Amino acid sequence: MSCNTSVTRVQVSSVDQVQRAPVHLMPCEIEHDGPAQVSQYLTATTKHCKQEKTVSFRGRGLKGQELSCPQGYTGLVLKEIDKTGSDQEDRTVRVSSVFDKLTYWNLETPPNSDDTVVMAMDWPQLAEAV
Repeated sequence: MSCNTSVTRVQVSSVDQVQRAPVHLMPCEIEHDGPAQVSQYLTATTKHCKQEKTVSFRGRGLKGQELSCPQGYTGLVLKEIDKTGSDQEDRTVRVSSVFDKLTYWNLETPPNSDDTVVMAMDWPQLAEAV
């Protein structure tokens, strides 16, 4: 029986050399892996009573919420250095930007405490308590 494993190496030395960038987690797959002029195409309006953001993306309504990284944590945006031909090959990634908050978008319904991304932000505090 063979065991197919691969290793992903992160070049953490690049963390100090990158800038903070706004991060949007979209409920779709966008086949683009480079910089984008997000502010030109995705301008959110905020409803003051609910602190929820709304946008239209390709004619579909999105509802969003800004989520902060747990205290003591920093989010990393990683970029693969040399793309491999297979998921089974080792990879090396570098840090392309960092963030301390992200905007999480749902399709037509606002994010809530049952969403996996929202719940994931509570894991460090829960793990510490256990």
